[in-house]
Amino acid sequence: MSDKNQPNAGPDAGLVDEVDLEQVAKAGGKPPKAKRYRIRIDDQYYVVSQGSMTGAELLKLASKTPPENYILTQKLRGGVIKTIGLSDVVDFTTPGIERFNTLPRQVQEG
Repeated sequence: MSDKNQPNAGPDAGLVDEVDLEQVAKAGGKPPKAKRYRIRIDDQYYVVSQGSMTGAELLKLASKTPPENYILTQKLRGGVIKTIGLSDVVDFTTPGIERFNTLPRQVQEG
């Protein structure tokens, strides 16, 4: 049986199963839309099923809680480092995303 409006096309039509963001970025390509994205945070790999996540969601995924106590950075192809705020949305189809790194926020005694 096929949908009357979109014959032979389901909600996942045109999606690849899984994309490794680090490999695509190092090859200089643009990540396609996918069912799952393999991302690297620090030295750990994670597979997520959404096309974008906030900084806070990425920190929680990496068990960096509470997220307010951590700084999240994104390494892009070519060595560019970009800081990701807790409410910033990272779109995994953006070209050049290699990996993410976390740093504990330093509390200044004063």
